[in-house]
Amino acid sequence: MVTLSTRMKTIADMVPEGLSVADIGCDHGFVSIYLVNERKAPYALAMDVNEGPLLRAKEHIAQYGLQDRISTRLSDGAVGLSKGEVEAAVIAGMGGRLTMRIIVDSADKFKQMKSLVLSPHSDIPLVRGFLVDNGFEIQDEEMVFDEGKYYSIIRCAWVGAETQLSDIQKEYGPKLLEKKHPVLKEYLTHEAVKMREIRERLAAGENHSTRVAEIDRILDQITEVIRDM
Repeated sequence: MVTLSTRMKTIADMVPEGLSVADIGCDHGFVSIYLVNERKAPYALAMDVNEGPLLRAKEHIAQYGLQDRISTRLSDGAVGLSKGEVEAAVIAGMGGRLTMRIIVDSADKFKQMKSLVLSPHSDIPLVRGFLVDNGFEIQDEEMVFDEGKYYSIIRCAWVGAETQLSDIQKEYGPKLLEKKHPVLKEYLTHEAVKMREIRERLAAGENHSTRVAEIDRILDQITEVIRDM
């Protein structure tokens, strides 16, 4: 049995069962090991831009005796992946702009996949907007609190048609809002407290009117979303 963190298990469980998977930026290879060992995926390809993580992934794969069903490959993003080689991909543990760059650099490969699971650490509203602007449909989302931080996970697939998201949907996630996700509500409540504290400190000083107005706008938005949940 492979033990994953809450975040990594949620990411792995977002991959539809039965699909071969490329884990791009695989780190120590545990997502691939979990998916194959639990028979959620018939085959996995653990990929990383650095030799060190790949060597550790190889060691872990060997420990579980999964060398025949998990391969490792040195690759910058999905550049080392062949078109049609796998049916799904995971891109997690990196910034949003790098995530988008990886997708752009290998767009032809991702467009052929049945599923793409993303968990960027930053610029998540930007990633959501990028996806829908480039013909990817956001099919599901999850949110978890793990080791003191909140993480969003997006499952999408290329459908070839642009869809529209409102600013609030880009910011907080169309599927998370649709689900009235309890972790999203927890996150928003936490953010509202933090924003009010910042506002109080700024209001006591001078020349912060623009920033205070922006915080008031965000607080109004958060209040509206929480009310609808």
